[in-house]
Amino acid sequence: MTTKLTLAAGLMLSTTAAYAGGIDRNLTNYGTLFEKGNYAELSYSSVMPDVSGAYAGTTAAFGASTGNMSLDFNTLSGALKYDLTPRLALGLYFNQPFGADAEYPDGAYRGLAAEWDSNGQTIMMKYAVTPNISVYGGVRSIESQANILIPNQLIAQPIAEAQADGAQQLGAGAARANAAFEAARDAAVEAFTGGDAVRGAALQAQAQAFGAQAIDLRDRALALEAQARATAATISPATNATTGPFTYRANTDKDRQESYVIGAAYERPEIALRVALTYEEGYTHEFDASETITATGLDLDSTLEIEMPDVITLDFQTGIAPGTLVFGSIRHATWSDWQVAPDGYVALTGERVTGIDSDVTTYRIGMGRQFNDQFSGFARITYEDPNGDVASRLAPTDGSRAFGFGGTYTRDAVKITGGIEYIQFGEATDGSGTVFADNDAIGLGLSVGYRF
Repeated sequence: MTTKLTLAAGLMLSTTAAYAGGIDRNLTNYGTLFEKGNYAELSYSSVMPDVSGAYAGTTAAFGASTGNMSLDFNTLSGALKYDLTPRLALGLYFNQPFGADAEYPDGAYRGLAAEWDSNGQTIMMKYAVTPNISVYGGVRSIESQANILIPNQLIAQPIAEAQADGAQQLGAGAARANAAFEAARDAAVEAFTGGDAVRGAALQAQAQAFGAQAIDLRDRALALEAQARATAATISPATNATTGPFTYRANTDKDRQESYVIGAAYERPEIALRVALTYEEGYTHEFDASETITATGLDLDSTLEIEMPDVITLDFQTGIAPGTLVFGSIRHATWSDWQVAPDGYVALTGERVTGIDSDVTTYRIGMGRQFNDQFSGFARITYEDPNGDVASRLAPTDGSRAFGFGGTYTRDAVKITGGIEYIQFGEATDGSGTVFADNDAIGLGLSVGYRF
């Protein structure tokens, strides 16, 4: 019962992980380390999200809705558990642990896109200290690559606004300088009329200086105002979102980093009890990145450092009746460490491209039931706390709830598991007031296991 139900539940990880508060995509199922005998598994999942927002204020000028900004994606993962001795086992894994596929089709954000691809390999060893206590650990190696496109209008609009504000400030300065010129000129005339030539000459010199300053400030204001009009004229999301002169692109080369994984577990096989605590060390990607904006002359190669989170997971399961199992997990990831802040973009805007402000804790609980020697089923619910933070445009959700169910068919050494999960995302609002509400996703998973 334990094997059939827990592996089926493990399959579901790849679906809700798609939006687990950060860019988690396909979690490593370390539960295969506890399989009896030698075991191999291949899993596939497909996730179909629907995430859109309603523009507010000035951003609504180009359309009311963002359209679905989250693209469908698929993942493939595999696991191999091999007993080296009666007490020592080897585990090998591959997956796509992190990922993002965002692209806005409509409105003010049209063309905004981000892509994060990853491939991970993990090698683990598990040692049974006693029949009830085991420890495990290993190394994971993760290769990632990222691409970001910020459309012309999202760069040009704040630049045009800043230029217009600057022109207004220069114009106000020109008006003050002109007022000072007129006051000094009138005072100089009065001094000359009163016979005070020395004072009149001094005031006349002041008037000339103020007049020159007023002319300079006026000319600069007019030039900056013209620049603001020219910048604003480039804004047309419908025609040049990704081709306009202010379009920002950042692309990275692939970067591979390693980190360790450690854990410990307590088991009582007679009641299908297992409690396991796993720690996955965070690490820092050091990408070779290139940034370009044609209009500003930005063409920069730099090192982009992005911290990936530490993760601690408590998994548990226990039999509650013959053929019936309760299982669940609590997973905490330090996603507040994660932000994307390329040097050129920060220098231009003073802001990061995107980031996550809070850590993420995800709770899962479910129940499995074995119907006979060949068939078993399971169901699970997942909950993730909303944090209330201002949402990133590239990850505009806040918390989630999910329900999934599935079943397993076993015949001889082969086991086939399928599952479906429905995910409902919490409402989120970004910095421009765009509200992302009533969004959801459907995830499908299929796994084939073989015992040898």
